[in-house]
Amino acid sequence: MNTLLVIAKEPLPGRVKTRLTPPFTPAQAARLAEAALADTLDAVAATPAARRVLVLDGEPGPWLPPGFEVVPQCAGGLDARLAAAFAACTGPSVLVGMDTPQITPELLDVRLAPGEACFGPAEDGGFWLLGLAEPAPDLVRGVPMSTPGTGAAQRTRLLEAGLHVRDLPRLRDVDTPADATAVAALAPRGRFARELRTIRGTG
Repeated sequence: MNTLLVIAKEPLPGRVKTRLTPPFTPAQAARLAEAALADTLDAVAATPAARRVLVLDGEPGPWLPPGFEVVPQCAGGLDARLAAAFAACTGPSVLVGMDTPQITPELLDVRLAPGEACFGPAEDGGFWLLGLAEPAPDLVRGVPMSTPGTGAAQRTRLLEAGLHVRDLPRLRDVDTPADATAVAALAPRGRFARELRTIRGTG
């Protein structure tokens, strides 16, 4: 079975989801980030796995369910932090972030054969999931992150390494208020959608 990795920031006002402000306040944006992280962790907790690891920038809070190891993120850019997360694994590993609360255990339960990778593209040009059959930090290190071409660059890196890439559905990250509305509509029973309705006074 896979090691499932979640890379995340502690949901503190002013440190997370800053592109949601305005119209949301920093405290409301942090509440939405916490709800998105909680939904993500719930999906990971419900997925068969050898290990479940939260790679965290900050400190864990009451939103963390049981069954997770918590390890600190290393210093450096996002590519270095992702590479370090994979380097700490043995065997097949699947990594996701905290920006896609609509994910499900069915999406996360991918079986990787030797020589395979799986790749979940995001609508903003990044990626929401990266899975490697064998730990290979150099496949991530040096990929330019947080650009419209990040996903294409990462997928090309996998292909150039001779891996067979299995593509997963394209998902929308929560970055902007419009993203929040669209993603909440995809998973209306989740914590993220409920928190968004509460903040907006519609539920």
